[in-house]
Amino acid sequence: MTRHRLRLTARRLLVAALAVFAVGASAPAAGAFTVLSQPDSSPAVPIAESNLPPPGRRLSPDQVLAIAARVPEIHRLATQYPGSYAGAYLKGSDRWQVSTFTRDGTKEIGQVLIADHTGRVLEAWTGFQVAWTMARGYPGAFGHSVDAVYIWIPLLLLFCFPFVDWRHPRRLLHLDLLALCSFSVSLAFFNHANIGLSVPLVYPPLIYLLVRMLMIAGPGRRRTGSVPTARLHLNVSRTWFVVAIVFLVGFRIGLNVENSNVIDVGYAGVIGAHRIVHGESLYGHWPASNPHGDTYGPVSYEAYVPFVAVFGWSGRWDDLPAAHAAAIVFDLLAIGLCFLLGRRVRGPTLGLALAFAWAANPFTLFALDSNTNDTLVAVLVLVALLVATGKRVRPEARGVTAALAGLTKFAPLALAPLLATHGLAGPLRRRALLVARFAIAFAVCFAVVSLPALTHNSLRTVWEDTLVYQANRGSPFSVWGLYGGLGPVQAVVEVAAVVLALALAVLPRAPGTVGLAAAGAAILLGLQLGVDHWFYLYIPWFLPLVMLALLGGYREGGARLGAVGARAADGWPGGVKAVAG
Repeated sequence: MTRHRLRLTARRLLVAALAVFAVGASAPAAGAFTVLSQPDSSPAVPIAESNLPPPGRRLSPDQVLAIAARVPEIHRLATQYPGSYAGAYLKGSDRWQVSTFTRDGTKEIGQVLIADHTGRVLEAWTGFQVAWTMARGYPGAFGHSVDAVYIWIPLLLLFCFPFVDWRHPRRLLHLDLLALCSFSVSLAFFNHANIGLSVPLVYPPLIYLLVRMLMIAGPGRRRTGSVPTARLHLNVSRTWFVVAIVFLVGFRIGLNVENSNVIDVGYAGVIGAHRIVHGESLYGHWPASNPHGDTYGPVSYEAYVPFVAVFGWSGRWDDLPAAHAAAIVFDLLAIGLCFLLGRRVRGPTLGLALAFAWAANPFTLFALDSNTNDTLVAVLVLVALLVATGKRVRPEARGVTAALAGLTKFAPLALAPLLATHGLAGPLRRRALLVARFAIAFAVCFAVVSLPALTHNSLRTVWEDTLVYQANRGSPFSVWGLYGGLGPVQAVVEVAAVVLALALAVLPRAPGTVGLAAAGAAILLGLQLGVDHWFYLYIPWFLPLVMLALLGGYREGGARLGAVGARAADGWPGGVKAVAG
């Protein structure tokens, strides 16, 4: 194939990808009647049926009930739910809300917002979009302008550009990059409230990446050989990476400060830190503005303490400068840790490539500009990997970092067996002793960081507000919650994820940092396949591990990757030897 044909093929693929994204971006909102606006957070005040308008209003309760009844989605509810009834509510100063309930009044099944001055239906929702306002596609609900096409698509192209080998278009790495980018198609449908498409579109890339990580980790197979022979083609130099990272860091911080918002997750971090600082109970009886913000591990709140100490909290869900500062610091730490891990494997160029991959990826920016704690999860997982892949085996340090990572959003707890057994060699007695030291350090750290919670709360309260709540809440953001009736299949997936985490900890697999990153990413991906509630903010949890696994196994190519020979044993299956666990 000539170079002209290669470029033509590449352009066609790019046009096709952008067309798919554009289709998602223009998809109609599922269940929405008309124009989407920002969510109205003003309380709904019930008002009795009457043909007289209340003071200051043009419409009467009876009129708005009649308007809502004519909405096709609401009209169908009367047939689907015999005995259902509607009630009128004042919403702010110029709107009405009409809510439809089941016969027993226990569940709201329809909701209509009506403009008082025109009688126009602004929004109409049924199904899960009644309770889940985040499923309604309100523009800017997550990160304000971060998911705008003029920001998102250039970042996707920039993210892929250094790693695309135009002369060898059939490289598997290109498919890997496409899988990572394909989450954007799902996000485009999500942004327009088309949950019926956005949810199932998440699973193909999750499954593909899981398979790829297992291919790299190679569980159950011993590998021997020499330095990897495949070359990593880079289109840019180290200097280009440095300049790009500096630019991207400035852009990310500027966008966060000027045009981002704090969602409930970051707000929860501020509330929890405020409670710790003032000696209040960490779990239970949270403010009405974030009643279930106490669903995370204690580290998710303790990490915000320095920022609340510096910036304070007004007691309201305002701009929350402490949450912005925390998100920016977490993001900078993630970039630095990506560099350190990459440098350990293949030298400074790979370190710069991984740091750039984080800084250019739009999903990490999505987490940054939503000001959540999800980047903190990635940071602590990366720290755990750095500690576990040091020159000396330090089981106590591994146990501490594993506990810290696990007590954020709990999913990283599944990495503990892998981190405990990684790289252990020698007699069985010695390995058992090292694992025991890991377990003791893990337990001690677990107890220490749990003190702010257990000082005021019982273990039962913590358990019910965190893991029990997360396990029992229904969510349409997974195939399990969206479709229903898949309980047995979900149970199989969940058991398989646990078995995978244990198997990767004990079976022979790829050695070194790359093998550990691939195994860790596989575990996190397996867990995410089985959860009831999945969201795009979880992508940064596994993204740096996936990129390290994908890029770390190549030898120097178009740009120098550093001391390959010196790092051969640390990087790739096919290095010096395989290890059990």
